Amino acid sequence: MQEHLINLDECVVNALNLFIQNGLPEFPQIDFKRPLVVGSGNAAVTGRIIFSDTDAVFADESDYQNKLAAVPGVDGAVIISASGGKHAPIIAKELKSRGLKIVLLTCTKDSAAGNIADTTVVFPKNPEPYTYNTSTYLGMILAKTKEDPKNILAAVTELSKNLPNNLATYNAFYLLLPNQYGALRDMFLTKFDELFGPHLVGRVYTPDETKHAKTIEASDDELFISLGYENTLFGKNRLNIALPEGFGYATLMAVGYYVIGQIQKANPPYFKENIERYVTEASKIFGEKLSVIVE
Repeated sequence: MQEHLINLDECVVNALNLFIQNGLPEFPQIDFKRPLVVGSGNAAVTGRIIFSDTDAVFADESDYQNKLAAVPGVDGAVIISASGGKHAPIIAKELKSRGLKIVLLTCTKDSAAGNIADTTVVFPKNPEPYTYNTSTYLGMILAKTKEDPKNILAAVTELSKNLPNNLATYNAFYLLLPNQYGALRDMFLTKFDELFGPHLVGRVYTPDETKHAKTIEASDDELFISLGYENTLFGKNRLNIALPEGFGYATLMAVGYYVIGQIQKANPPYFKENIERYVTEASKIFGEKLSVIVE
């Protein structure tokens, strides 16, 4: 077991300290009128967040070719990939063959996708356990939203003093997000999958989504955790977490990851027990050497 690995909550604190000490990265000027924004997993979610104010076409590794065929007027592509590897170079080669200019947003210098892209923007990152991708995508989002990492760290520090000490008594967790931040839903669900797999149930919805038959089944062992939203309607067990005034996507992402990390800490080390085996298997699947710690 990889006992030396940190939990996700500590990873959040380390990421915020990185940006406090080094300053926020600059978000590049991208002049495409209708870009294809494509990434895998939480990279795709990050793209939907940081390009939510543009006339972008959003896609992942499975449907980007269909999106190009269905939507006219795409004049460039933005690939988001922390590693610049795995699916990213495959996508880049295909887009290049179609004559599209490519901007790569990554956290890895001299990556396989970077060797194909027309422009590569490298964001800062910390060494982190494989799949955590906290400093990576948080940095990209902070570059766009310009939220203050000091304020986010203060919110996380205050939260650490007030979280209940009985998280281990629940086997299901329901995260409630403010309606306007539903784009983070998939990001949090991915973390539940990566850290807990079939061992714990993780559900994530906005209040408006929750109204539509999400609470037909009830369990005394499920905790409803609302982030930046006062939940007075849903669930028997409730934890309301207030966020600083004027919070944005980066704050909500950091606090959500911190809470999930606290759940991780309160439970058996499922991730640490399995990540080495998974990385060995994934290296064969992707045809490249992956590491338990991503430097």
